[in-house]
Amino acid sequence: MTEPVLLVDKKFNGRVWVMTLNRPEAMNALNIELTNKIAETWEAFAADEGAWVAVVTGKGDRAFCAGQDLVERSNLETGAQAKGEVYRPDPRRRRTVYPLCETLNMWKPTIAAINGYAIAGGWNLAQQCDIRIAAEQAEVGIAEVRWNQGAGWVHTLPRQLHLAHALEIVLWGDRRITAQRAYEIGWVNRVVPKEKLMDEAMEWAERMLYLAPRSVRNLKEILYRGFHMEPMTARSFAATLERNLQGMHDSVEGPLAFKEKRKPAFTGT
Repeated sequence: MTEPVLLVDKKFNGRVWVMTLNRPEAMNALNIELTNKIAETWEAFAADEGAWVAVVTGKGDRAFCAGQDLVERSNLETGAQAKGEVYRPDPRRRRTVYPLCETLNMWKPTIAAINGYAIAGGWNLAQQCDIRIAAEQAEVGIAEVRWNQGAGWVHTLPRQLHLAHALEIVLWGDRRITAQRAYEIGWVNRVVPKEKLMDEAMEWAERMLYLAPRSVRNLKEILYRGFHMEPMTARSFAATLERNLQGMHDSVEGPLAFKEKRKPAFTGT
């Protein structure tokens, strides 16, 4: 029986989803099937109120994700050319869910555990996550200029990197950078030995189980949306999200747990 192209392991009663790209023989490249499955899974995760945090990684030691499956793309291009047609995006490929948070209005925390190459679309997949943890041997880059491909999703990159660093990565995409270099420019949060990668990622994920989920999501939305807003507009927006915590069970539970010197039992309600 053939394994699914995306493995989903729901841990801690479904609060933590671990998504593993499962095409190691193709360096977890994004063919149409895998691209569609990732989109469907993000939508399911966003809709599931019991799901609090997601971890994304790749199967095997070589690659997190090598980007679009260029073998599949080449076959489609040459097939169209043979018919005298111009290649158009394959109708079987679903619409993208990037930028992830804004497209799905989904503000749950997400973590990329980068176990190997994260190139082009693989970089984008990691870019959509809030936290990026990389194995020491991982190499990352945006290689579209090597193959005359588009990468419209880079428009959100300057909110993660200084513009000069974003330009370095995108325009000089003929070379990869190391995990350490990605850490130095602020794109990767941690670099760890490969055998400790998932332990580190799960430690970050498990910490979320003890934090108030609505507060976490509101603050993430304030950071993402506020980045683009004029300061006084951002202030009003943030104040609105602060007010919607009032009257919640968790807003009573948090101070009460502090008073009683115990861990709070948040429910997201």
